[in-house]
Amino acid sequence: QINLSVIRQYVDYLINQQNVKNVFVNGTTGEGLSLSIQERKQLAEEWMCQGKDKLDHVIIHVGALSLPECQELARHAAAIGAGGIAVIAPSFFKPTNKDELIAFLQKVASEAPAVPFYYYHIPPLTGVKIRVEELLDGIKERIPTFQGVKFSDTDLLDLAQCINKNEREQFAFLYGVDEQLLSALAVGADGAVGSTYNYLGQKTNLMLQAFAKPDLALARKYQFLTGEFLNFVIKLGFGVAQTKAVMTFVSGIPMGPPRLPLVNASEEFIVKAKTKLNSIVWPDGD
Repeated sequence: QINLSVIRQYVDYLINQQNVKNVFVNGTTGEGLSLSIQERKQLAEEWMCQGKDKLDHVIIHVGALSLPECQELARHAAAIGAGGIAVIAPSFFKPTNKDELIAFLQKVASEAPAVPFYYYHIPPLTGVKIRVEELLDGIKERIPTFQGVKFSDTDLLDLAQCINKNEREQFAFLYGVDEQLLSALAVGADGAVGSTYNYLGQKTNLMLQAFAKPDLALARKYQFLTGEFLNFVIKLGFGVAQTKAVMTFVSGIPMGPPRLPLVNASEEFIVKAKTKLNSIVWPDGD
């Protein structure tokens, strides 16, 4: 079951310990697609309530397999004052081309006509491999609220072409593959949405500062150390359940078990991941 009572503590932890002031609710790490519509609404409401006057942006993911459910969630997000909504491509009956995908996204976006709209591109999980570069051509005419993309794919050529072609539109490109964020920044990504920022947000913020200076050598150090940890845990088997376990031991906030078919991280994983994370010497001396 969802545990709404920890969200207040969670918000304060992200702000005070990780310097993270923007959240993406009901996405992959939040197991949004495993939750009921009612649970997703409750979570969205609680994040909006606890984040009021504390968080800068709350983007709510409203994607689902069913168009009416997406539309219902979009209306709800608009009603509670969300700063943005995002939608993945439906992944059982898949759109096979750009026009089908845009038609689906447009039907969702139109239910929240005053809310910034983001396409959540995550082909490794949806299986929808329509290139974003192609998707963006003329999208603003079809979806006036279109604001940008949460780009969770390793295809940096596609990302770079999007940024190159859409400088005039001022779309935001938020990168979602944490171990490659520095590469995405180099081609012009505007920011990031990812699971590691729950517990490595402060380190990533220091990397962003170093990149902005620019002190590329320092930025690389942060990226390589994040990569060293992820490379280690990926070999052990790293997914949402394991992310929850890491966040629990780093923050002290009980993130709880995942929902089936995902199963809890093993004790062995927790011990090894904790030892590895504690062994990393960060440039800021931690």
